[in-house]
Amino acid sequence: MATPPNGIASSGRRPPVRLASVRRQSGDHMKSSFSRALQTTFACAAVAALAAGASGARAQSSVQLYGQVDEWIGAQKFPGGQRAWGVQGGGMSTSYWGLRGTEDLGGGYQAIFTLEDFFRAQNGHYGRFDGDTFFGRNAYVGLATPYGTVRAGRLTTQLFISTILFNPFIDSYVFSPMVYHVFLGLGTFPTYTTDQGVVGDSGWNNAIDYTSPSFGGLNAAAMYALGNTAGDNRSKKWSGQLNYSSGPFAATAVYQYVNFNGGPGDLGALVSGMKSQGVAQLGLSYDFKLAKIYAQYMYTKNELNTGSWHVNTAQGGVSVPLGPGSALASYAYSRDSGGLDQTRRTWALGYDYPLSKRTDVYAAYMNDRYSGMSGGDTFGAGIRAKF
Repeated sequence: MATPPNGIASSGRRPPVRLASVRRQSGDHMKSSFSRALQTTFACAAVAALAAGASGARAQSSVQLYGQVDEWIGAQKFPGGQRAWGVQGGGMSTSYWGLRGTEDLGGGYQAIFTLEDFFRAQNGHYGRFDGDTFFGRNAYVGLATPYGTVRAGRLTTQLFISTILFNPFIDSYVFSPMVYHVFLGLGTFPTYTTDQGVVGDSGWNNAIDYTSPSFGGLNAAAMYALGNTAGDNRSKKWSGQLNYSSGPFAATAVYQYVNFNGGPGDLGALVSGMKSQGVAQLGLSYDFKLAKIYAQYMYTKNELNTGSWHVNTAQGGVSVPLGPGSALASYAYSRDSGGLDQTRRTWALGYDYPLSKRTDVYAAYMNDRYSGMSGGDTFGAGIRAKF
């Protein structure tokens, strides 16, 4: 899997940013747990940094603290729902903080690790939603070699990286039409019923992946996630990806397969009799300097015990330098066949203005239409700071 730039990947149990009301009954416990976890994590980081410095004569080691905070104010209405105003997190990107470390083992080999936690700055809670795991963004250890990189733990999926890097709104779970069509469906929100979208989180637990070196701008990656259930190998996931980049042109092709065992918390709780889901996605971009264009196509095949249905999804977008910032536009279309036979049309316009290399402000509007439901839309403005 190609490693995204700092602050790009966010997300997605299901969306990385689930805009639900915060339940207060566990607030005190969560805050105390969060405080203890932070104290332990930073203490470990400090020890690791000191150890790295002390052993500098033997090997080059480093530990880095980084992240971003994103807050926006505005209004949001999902298809079939009611409008709600508020201050929310993650307008353009989900807020998170992380620790990454490397140790030079010599001969071109490095030991690597990454721990990344989402949080909600609007209320100080960790995770994207109540019940989210602490290191929900990434939590892995691995080995980087001249022959490729191997990692194991909780890993961001290749489909998520492909989705966010080939649309102008990148990883926004508030304003990106493509993110909406890929990750905000199949029971994500109770306000509307849909059989479109990809099942599962933007990260997989119990996963291992391999990414090859780049050969003339081309590299390959593969990922496998085990079900980790004794005597039952039916709940598993795997994916493969090809990436190419040369000058202003970039392209990706990814296939993801998820097999379900129908147990509690699985897809069987959302769609009765669901067996598996296969997703193929293509993405292209070209930077003309005066404008950068994006295009994506995705085919989703869902298998039931008694039949199947499929969904076709396409997205086109553009980013245009305008003054010191960039104007953004994107349109996504999805149509399913053999299921609920729904059509979804979503478009968005926005402007991103950099205040510095690490801080930007933005304003955007997104319009979302599902067949058979009242329309939805979102508008607002926000600020994002990286560290």
